[in-house]
Amino acid sequence: MRALPNDDESPVDDARAPVVPDLAVLLRRSATGDESAFAALYDATASRVYGLVVRVLRNPAQSEEVAQEVFLDIWRTASRFDPARGSALGWMLTIAHRRAVDRVRASEAADHRDHRYEVETHTPAYDSTAEVAAARLEAARVHRALGDLTEVQREAVTLAYLGGYTHTEVAALLDLPLGTAKTRIRDGLIRLRDSLGVTA
Repeated sequence: MRALPNDDESPVDDARAPVVPDLAVLLRRSATGDESAFAALYDATASRVYGLVVRVLRNPAQSEEVAQEVFLDIWRTASRFDPARGSALGWMLTIAHRRAVDRVRASEAADHRDHRYEVETHTPAYDSTAEVAAARLEAARVHRALGDLTEVQREAVTLAYLGGYTHTEVAALLDLPLGTAKTRIRDGLIRLRDSLGVTA
């Protein structure tokens, strides 16, 4: 039987609001080897990390593997997190995105090896060499241009345009007001356009 509340207790006291953990604090504690802090960090962020990875890989089984690798990286490199350069969640999602892209590249390289014989022995209907070279050069230019962005611009643009997130989702992932997220994305795109020499 449930005990009746004391006179000085308010019914509101029974309805406890969920406590949102401070990810930056959990990262700092994890960096010192605090396993309980890392477990709390994992519980608070696992679904977001997995969500980003699966959006890049489109393969649930591979995404689970990569998400585990991401948390291993976070455990090993937690001491490198610098709150002055961005949010804890943003730092973690950047690691997740990088790992996912690395897996995509590794898969593509494996596919290339598997199909190399067919490609080398098959004559295409048209000469695609120039087309492929142009696409690779353009990708390299964009990658270099991303390096010219500030850390906060890069993480916002990466989530929006490489991760496929909406502005609202980017704001939620980075714990930012929607307007701030939009500003970072817009400023990053302007800087990218200038770096690439694109005219409006």
